Amino acid sequence: MTIHKLKILLNTPRGTISLIAFMILAVELLIMVLIAIVLKPIFDPNITEVFWEFLDPILLTLIVTPCIYILAVRPLERQQVKLLEQFNELSIAAVTFESQEGIIVTDPHNNILKVNHSFTEITGYSNEEAIGNTPALLQSGRQDKEFYRDMWKILERDKFWSGEIWNRRKNGVIYPEWLTITAVLGAEKQVTNYVGIFSDVTERKALDAKIQHLAFYDSLTQLPNRRLLLNRLDQALASTARDHRHGALMFLDLDHFKTLNDIHGHDVGDQLLIEVAKRISSCIREQDSASRFGGDEFVVMLEDLSENAEQAALQAEAVAEKIRGALAVTYYLHQKTPNDGQEENNLELHCTSSIGIALFFGHKEKIEVLFKWTDMAMYHAKRSGRNTIRFFDPVMQATIESRANFEADLQVALEMQQFKLYYQIQVDSLQRPLSAEVLLRWEHPQRGLIYPGDFISLAEETGLILPIGQWVLDTACAQLKTWQNDPEMRNIQLSVNVSSKQFRQPDFVDQVMATVKRHDINPLFLKLELTESLILDDIDDTILKMKTLKELGVKFSLDDFGTGFSSLSHLKHLPLDQIKIDQAFIRNITSDRGDVAMVHAIMELGMNFGLDIIAEGVETEMQFKTLLRYGCTNFQGFLFSKPVPVEQFERSIRETTE
Repeated sequence: MTIHKLKILLNTPRGTISLIAFMILAVELLIMVLIAIVLKPIFDPNITEVFWEFLDPILLTLIVTPCIYILAVRPLERQQVKLLEQFNELSIAAVTFESQEGIIVTDPHNNILKVNHSFTEITGYSNEEAIGNTPALLQSGRQDKEFYRDMWKILERDKFWSGEIWNRRKNGVIYPEWLTITAVLGAEKQVTNYVGIFSDVTERKALDAKIQHLAFYDSLTQLPNRRLLLNRLDQALASTARDHRHGALMFLDLDHFKTLNDIHGHDVGDQLLIEVAKRISSCIREQDSASRFGGDEFVVMLEDLSENAEQAALQAEAVAEKIRGALAVTYYLHQKTPNDGQEENNLELHCTSSIGIALFFGHKEKIEVLFKWTDMAMYHAKRSGRNTIRFFDPVMQATIESRANFEADLQVALEMQQFKLYYQIQVDSLQRPLSAEVLLRWEHPQRGLIYPGDFISLAEETGLILPIGQWVLDTACAQLKTWQNDPEMRNIQLSVNVSSKQFRQPDFVDQVMATVKRHDINPLFLKLELTESLILDDIDDTILKMKTLKELGVKFSLDDFGTGFSSLSHLKHLPLDQIKIDQAFIRNITSDRGDVAMVHAIMELGMNFGLDIIAEGVETEMQFKTLLRYGCTNFQGFLFSKPVPVEQFERSIRETTE
């Protein structure tokens, strides 16, 4: 057994196991020696002598073996373990060297000693082409000498550098890479090598750029979006304060874009917006910015304008006029056919813009205030006829604020019963009462009596004209019902003005018929007054609605005749009962031959079509007599009565009939 333990001791490769085997052997031999010492007196001396002769070699082995282990075996084991660890480290290094990242190893003088396979894949240079050269082989020229000087300063100080750098492949393509350089130190802490590890970040940067573009640019027009423009505007405000120069902000809105979009479809609308973006961009300088805020709204920011406010305004107006002109030029677009969507129709469209402008200088005003100003100016341009340019000024702001308050008051006017109907008499050639036109008045609690010219356009813009128009019709019919049983008033016919929005409602005819039925009136005493522009807006729809109501008994009068562009071919198809000569032709009829000729022509036309003729705005006896001489038989104007409340109107009628 002892010999077996010795073999274990000599053959075991690891020190820990050898030491355990040796300890077991030593313990066994020690036990044998102790037994021999204790039993020596008992045994025969000859036997004892033989035993000790046997034991001496064992003791010698016990003494010599540890010495051999310590002096020879243990160092061999340590060397074996060290070689094994070095082998493992070299295996790991070999695997790492052939990773997907490019690796380049140089000497202290920056001469390339070795590159890996990924280096060749990324740069295009083979191992043979790279070795012996310096990494300058890859320089793109994007970084200057100062960049490399700073890089080496950090590398010498920290023995490490990491950052993004632009290099050039063998085929000449410049690409971005992320590079890490580590200095390898020798025994005396001197640099023996430099190891560079790099990866191609082209795809990552492209993805970052795409994400950045989506975050800050409009996906349709590729113009900067609201977020990016706000950022640029904030910088521009600081720049104008520093440079003491003005800037300008423009708000552009395409005129009637929604109608175009509804008629031709969103695909055509998108084409138009893309073309608008291109035209705007072509009209501004490189340092200026154009942005799409959404829908058909665009914002342009001009920088580095004059120090003088008036001169800066002229510069901004010149750019705005250039943009307005460019956007008004014909657009040549394409529309896919509805059948298979493969063929395309060529379209020629026209689209104008309304532009509001506000100047800025430093941080005098907040960004949201600037946008509010440009928005106000743009809407002022819309109200001025569209396809025009308007600047914001304090007077405009006061006007708009007043208008906002006015709109708020208009919202509650119906609820508070502040609207009243006034009646203006219409007479025959003998000045006998025939009918009356109902005219709306707003009895404002603070502003007093407000005429339609001051609030009807606002009512149309806000949509309040619909409930107001229905209230007028309802009130007029209720008054007719009241007069039906009054002998002195029952023959009075009432004329009610109808707005374009009201008339264009799909259920307008139903509303009128329901109102007539609800009040149980004779429809022959109800006359609806329509303007030329309303009638010509959609002539087919107009004729259909008029004929339907005409069959019910409702009468129709064409208001302000001669001021529009009536077509005689349309006029003969309209189921009209009356033509009203506009007061613009009556005012100077006694002195202007042109007005005389126009009135005479209108009356002849009306008589040829079998229509009644009424002249409005008659204010003098001379006008009345002149109209009589030309054959006019119906009149309305201050000469006979101004518009009055119903009580006063009834009183005047009764006085006339007495």
